[in-house]
Amino acid sequence: MTATLATSRFKDVMAGVGGPVTIVTAFDEGTPHGTTVTAFASLSLDPPMVTVALSENSTLLPRIVRSGRFGVNVLAASQRGLAHRFARPGVDRFAGANWHADDGLPRLAGCLGWIACDVTQAVRGGDHFLLLGAVKDAQRSGPETPLIYADRAFGTLLPCPETMPAVTSRTVS
Repeated sequence: MTATLATSRFKDVMAGVGGPVTIVTAFDEGTPHGTTVTAFASLSLDPPMVTVALSENSTLLPRIVRSGRFGVNVLAASQRGLAHRFARPGVDRFAGANWHADDGLPRLAGCLGWIACDVTQAVRGGDHFLLLGAVKDAQRSGPETPLIYADRAFGTLLPCPETMPAVTSRTVS
């Protein structure tokens, strides 16, 4: 199999893996910056840590490395438009956005959750950098459902109905 075919197949498989939609933010010389990120995950509870993966070409990455801090705005299902805005290059992503500084980081209003982090390490992985963040503050804002990205589309989670039959395991011979 060629490298191009392997990459294409890998991208197709990973498109089916749903992930939370976040907007990662930082200040640089007093100006807020941010981008939409789906490569975000919890890493550790003791101490509390998260991971965020940013492309080596990200304009946000050097700003975070310089400041040593980043914020994670966990988007609610109703914030699809905000996710699109912060994913677009070449626009003022904060123009018209409702935000304020919280713990020295840009925080967007109406998000499902907020996490303020100090960078503990930046690790290169292929064409991305994995930022390890020590959580300094975390707040859940409400009961709304999270915005999820899967199969190259935004969506949300719905609880499984209680009437669904239980899944049982069986041995396959």
